[in-house]
Amino acid sequence: MTTPTDAPPPVVPRLIATDLDGTLLRDDKTLSARTIAALGAAERAGVHVLFVTGRPPRWMDAVVSHLPAHATAICANGAAVVDLSAGSRLIKVHPLGRAEALAVVHRVRSAAPGTTFAVEFTTGVHYEPLYPPLFQDPRATVAAAERLLDEEVPGTGAPVLKLLAHHTQIAPDAFLTLAREAVGDLVSFTRSSPSALLEAGGAGVSKARTLAEYCAERGVLAEEVVAFGDMPNDVEMLHWAGTSYAMANAHPAALSAASRRTLTNEEDGVAVVLEHLLAAR
Repeated sequence: MTTPTDAPPPVVPRLIATDLDGTLLRDDKTLSARTIAALGAAERAGVHVLFVTGRPPRWMDAVVSHLPAHATAICANGAAVVDLSAGSRLIKVHPLGRAEALAVVHRVRSAAPGTTFAVEFTTGVHYEPLYPPLFQDPRATVAAAERLLDEEVPGTGAPVLKLLAHHTQIAPDAFLTLAREAVGDLVSFTRSSPSALLEAGGAGVSKARTLAEYCAERGVLAEEVVAFGDMPNDVEMLHWAGTSYAMANAHPAALSAASRRTLTNEEDGVAVVLEHLLAAR
């Protein structure tokens, strides 16, 4: 495992793919002045910076003001590609089918009694009465998952970006293992929270898959991508990118997946690498 100031990648990167929480953002959910400067310097040098996050499109306010005039982001663990310069307008969606989501609810409830659920639609989030939402939304419907996922006329409701499952007593990694065993390949289960909060997207949907599509559309090769991440939902992306960095504060799965390691998010680990890459150019 190399350090941020070891020799730069053999190919000058054309694209930087970076996670947000625990990676680019500090623990208070802000961008440091050093990170803002490094992102700007990369864009001016012709290196495209792409945010690839588990956050839904509605949670991108923390970074939107620090983007170039025409910017996109991959949100919800690859379920959505978003035009941030146009009020988070959806460009592409890889939805989770409602029937699959409902099957997941039943299987995970059976395997882990006490699980509560929320559903992230393209139009916002709705949740069960005992689910602990991070932010109360007065527009949210609070009801059983079966009601949240119901469509009186199939195919007429808003697409589902992801299903969230929360447990108060099971350890996060154990909960992820249990859920994956319970649902098999019906959906893609991952996690990005330090708590036992899981995120399920459509089968095969991941940050890596949508990033690969995004790059292919622009003629960018995997070896021309440098990726940063810190949690299990970053693992596939860290494997896919030609060069990848796990933060020093990263989950063991991310540390194992990445080819290199940088400093913590509190120490501006992404900015340190970007400064080094630009200096090497």
